[in-house]
Amino acid sequence: MSVLDTVDCPARLKELPAAALPALAAEIRERLVSVVSRTGGHLGPNLGAVELTIAVHRVFDSPKDAIVWDTGHQAYVHKLLTGRQDLSGLRQRGGLSGYPSRAESEHDLVENSHASTALSYADGLAKAFALRDQRERTVVAVVGDGALTGGMCWEALNNIAAAPDRPVVILLNDNGRSYSPTIGALAANLAELRAGSTRNLFETLGLAYLGPVDGHDIDAVEAALRQARGVGRPIVVHCVTRKGQGHPPAENDPTDCMHAISPMPASGKKPAGPSWTQVLADELVAVGRERPDVVALTAAMLHPTGLHSFAYHFPDRVFDVGIAEQHAVTSAAGLAMGGLHPVVCIYATFLNRAFDQVLMDVALHRLPVTFVLDRAGVTGSDGPSHNGMWDLSVLGVVPGMRVAAPRDGDRLRALLREAVAHADGPTAIRFPKAEVSGQIPAVGQLGSADVLRTHSDAEVLILPTGPLAEVALAAAEELERSGSPATVVDPRWVLPVDPALVTAAGRYRLVVTVEDNGVNGGFGDAFARAARAAGVRVDIRTLGLPQDFLPHGSRGGLLAEQGLDGMGIVAAVKEALGQAPSHFR
Repeated sequence: MSVLDTVDCPARLKELPAAALPALAAEIRERLVSVVSRTGGHLGPNLGAVELTIAVHRVFDSPKDAIVWDTGHQAYVHKLLTGRQDLSGLRQRGGLSGYPSRAESEHDLVENSHASTALSYADGLAKAFALRDQRERTVVAVVGDGALTGGMCWEALNNIAAAPDRPVVILLNDNGRSYSPTIGALAANLAELRAGSTRNLFETLGLAYLGPVDGHDIDAVEAALRQARGVGRPIVVHCVTRKGQGHPPAENDPTDCMHAISPMPASGKKPAGPSWTQVLADELVAVGRERPDVVALTAAMLHPTGLHSFAYHFPDRVFDVGIAEQHAVTSAAGLAMGGLHPVVCIYATFLNRAFDQVLMDVALHRLPVTFVLDRAGVTGSDGPSHNGMWDLSVLGVVPGMRVAAPRDGDRLRALLREAVAHADGPTAIRFPKAEVSGQIPAVGQLGSADVLRTHSDAEVLILPTGPLAEVALAAAEELERSGSPATVVDPRWVLPVDPALVTAAGRYRLVVTVEDNGVNGGFGDAFARAARAAGVRVDIRTLGLPQDFLPHGSRGGLLAEQGLDGMGIVAAVKEALGQAPSHFR
């Protein structure tokens, strides 16, 4: 039996002799490489956190001691050491989440997959333990150096450092990177500390400090953590690690040390078509050549959002602000005020963090800022915190905001150009984490929308958003076979609703809107409000995602479960028309 197989809980880990720990670390790395190469997931961050995670669980007593991970993508080792050794279904439906999960284990306090939040959780936990006279419990926040580029960390530190009677152990996992190398003045200060400088920002704030410590030396990390636990006031334990440690392909990956890898397809072949991100990346470079006023911003995701191509061609026109979405949006507002057209490339789910800035800093001033929302809709394997199913609801309340959803690569290219040409307020373009489907030509126009399929006897109008046009067309084909022909129209610009679509809806018996956004406040809701305001009386059915946190699983599987595939659309139409469901061929 391997050493890892004997460690089914932190108590077993504490019983191991120190001499067995190097073998345990090696077995953990072997399992991570084996499993994550097959399932996909965050490999590099976890390879770099093996020894420090072992040390954390040998020194502290989880769950009595509260351990919070920031971000949670570095917690695979934590899962292995807390009774979850079967990673075979990682990030797949029915398997383990790729982040800490309260539903999985009492050792997981939060699903901390949005960065820079752990110190705020830690501050609150420390206050709660003090108020409830549970001072024997220790709060530990394992924070990556990339997370410290987020403003919430500094808001939390401002409070943590001001309360020396509430001890918090901040284990700083410093590998010099988030996805890419950590940027800004903080990164420079950490580099100086690693080189032996005494100019210590944390001590200036009033925090105790230990380090730097070799984060791959279990004995050294254990000793530092035991010392930190005895200090009795807020303290930073600065551990220096290497992302991808122990796996040469990750250590030598120049992009992001194999930060997140995709699973190998069952066929063993890589996807044939480009991703939405790649299409965006190429077209933004073309726009940049034509428009010297176009600049781009990212929140520590240069490569994941495709901006590395733009940065290669126009290095002085790309700004990586770190994990700081709020700052990114207001900085973009400043760039727009200065006469430029900023393109903010961000995951749809992370836009939630900057809603106030979108509303009050960009929209209030009617500034021409374009938001490119990658990973919109169901992302699948990343789970509930990463599904980009809120953006239409959020952006729908922003005055002057225009939101586009391209159905294919050609439409993405065209809509990007329309967005950056818009000078009277903000725009947004949303697309999923997926391959781009084949081109879907229009057979006509209706206002700013594209007519994709029509029939002279159609009583049903289907309005799909973005790539869901493909399944809407499949549904329309089946409906025609069963005697219920439908017209399919792609709105292109889904918000605000085009009045031409509303007028056209009055000619149909049934309108079905289809979107991979939450049903509350999405495109369907907006269309229904527009129809009521225009006095158009028509039966409207909204197909979208339930207002809930969806589990991890495949994108296609999750969409099908929610009726957002061809079969689901047909069933919804048949039900609305009072017809028996047909067999979808």
